[in-house]
Amino acid sequence: MFKSKMRWVALVGLVLSVFSLCTHFFLTLYTGKNISVYQASIRIFSWRPIFENADLSRTSSMYRRLWGPVRNLESILPHANPRESYEAPGSPTNGFIFVRIQGSFHEIRNSICDVVVVSRLMNATLVIPELQPTTSSKGISTDYKSFAYLYNEDQFTVALVKDVKVVKSLPRNLKRARRRKEIPVFRVPNSASPDFYLKYVLPVLNRHSVVELVVSDGGCLQAILPPHLEEYQRLRCRVAFHALSFRQEVLELATKILNRMRAPGRPFIAYDPGMTRDALAYHGCSELFQDVHSELIQHRRSWMIKRGIVKGKLLVDSVKQHRNGSCPLMPEEVGILLRAYGYSSDTVIYISGGEVFGGQRILIPLHAMFENVVDRTSLCTVKELTRIYGPETHLVDISQQTPPVEGETKLDKWTTSGPRPRPLPPPPARPKSYNIEGWWGWVAESDNEPQSTVMELRINAHKLLWEAIDYVICVEADAFIPGFDHDGKGRPNFASLVMGHRLYQSAESKTYRPDRKEVVKLLDEIRDHLYQANRTLLTSIRKHLTRTIIDGLTEASTRSKPLSFLTHPVPECSCLSDMISHSPKDNEYEEDLNEEDPTSKWFVQHSSSHEIGSVNPNKEEGQMEDQEELESGER
Repeated sequence: MFKSKMRWVALVGLVLSVFSLCTHFFLTLYTGKNISVYQASIRIFSWRPIFENADLSRTSSMYRRLWGPVRNLESILPHANPRESYEAPGSPTNGFIFVRIQGSFHEIRNSICDVVVVSRLMNATLVIPELQPTTSSKGISTDYKSFAYLYNEDQFTVALVKDVKVVKSLPRNLKRARRRKEIPVFRVPNSASPDFYLKYVLPVLNRHSVVELVVSDGGCLQAILPPHLEEYQRLRCRVAFHALSFRQEVLELATKILNRMRAPGRPFIAYDPGMTRDALAYHGCSELFQDVHSELIQHRRSWMIKRGIVKGKLLVDSVKQHRNGSCPLMPEEVGILLRAYGYSSDTVIYISGGEVFGGQRILIPLHAMFENVVDRTSLCTVKELTRIYGPETHLVDISQQTPPVEGETKLDKWTTSGPRPRPLPPPPARPKSYNIEGWWGWVAESDNEPQSTVMELRINAHKLLWEAIDYVICVEADAFIPGFDHDGKGRPNFASLVMGHRLYQSAESKTYRPDRKEVVKLLDEIRDHLYQANRTLLTSIRKHLTRTIIDGLTEASTRSKPLSFLTHPVPECSCLSDMISHSPKDNEYEEDLNEEDPTSKWFVQHSSSHEIGSVNPNKEEGQMEDQEELESGER
């Protein structure tokens, strides 16, 4: 009887399981047609778009002020083609130039443009450069070697066919000579003059038919060339903006991310914080952070001082540096600027950059002000991101194996030393074990930074691909704002290259260039009440951002351009179309600060009744003053 009952129980369980499967199958079949209705409200790639005013009209003055083109720059069009007599590269050439480039993303991009110009200057055949950050890191996919890991080799060769003769590798005899270290090597300085190459490098090239250039400082040719070499400046633009195309897999993923952000039909802002450890250490901004992050910045600054990169003191007043505009704007300050200018809390903000020092803790205030703060990791799957790396070998890093602790070694000797007099001395104390956030745990144990592991070297190579994706998205963004425009050597950084590319490709697109010194001064007036801004501050911030869209170009031409031509390739690589006259109403979106918008409500709701009442009686008079201030700013 017991066995028969068990059979019946098993049979009933089996029937119920089949019934459950059938029920789920039919539910899936008949409800699948309606799933698309809810696609906009479900969480996709850890990002759920939340729009307060999805019906924002593209013809409204508010939309034109926030997202519309800058009318004063619409006449600037890209034109990097040769203007004068420009012959094809001579044949035969004077020899081969083999280049090894070291550095980060923006330094590699600057250096490639420079070596192409140097090859043209000396009428030499350029071997496609070797990018050290990829080849020196072990375990990187063998499918993409060196230059091809980041850029499209075929596009690079074809785009420069009328400028420089480019080959993929040295001839066999020169390869063997290079392996035997028999070819001359030049470690070229950052801003070498054209005369340096014609006087010192060209004679050696003529004698040996090949020279090797090692570029490790973000460039090898002075940014501003003499007037008679203006065509070489345009060649730089053709290299940077046409020949240097990322490989297909990177472009496809960047396009997918762009489409996903624009799927709801909304524009977005790209924001590059520029908060790298090297940049913060170089400019002495350690006190902007807390705890171990300040120690890490100071450790890097000490390292820079020892190697002559930094000539200042180790201890620097970070608050003073911040007020002077020498430190990045904090994400909280950028968020306040954008909200004050008129962007609502549902605005999509894309965070770019391979590293935001301080992590997500630093971005918390920005997340509090904007609900749709995203980055590449929240807009693509892990599988999509790892696919661009290619098949990588699995390596066991020897350096990751924990070395024997000195205390444990002493303990072994103590227990195996044979007979000893009694009483025995106590065994040596075990060293304290630190496990603080993993990668910077060494700060508590050692004054010396540990050597990079194999995995860290691999991640450094991956950062090139991450920044390539961010570069494409930032260039195509509807608006762009940088938090900082200097790198860890005091030169233009990733954001500066983005702004230069946007100026060349679409000069009229919204690109904010805030004056950090002026911004900090404005916010210091209400530092204790950052979220209780009155109308005067709103007007000042809006006037400042509107003015710097144009005035920032003057700053870039005088400060950034002498360090990197690609940050401001105008007027050499552009032309002016016929000026279009606009009626006064056309510029209302630039001047209208008095329209009711979500931002003003957001600030006013935090203000006291006394502050609100002090503004309302003179509302019309205040509006007229604001209008006059803006008009003077536009002029």
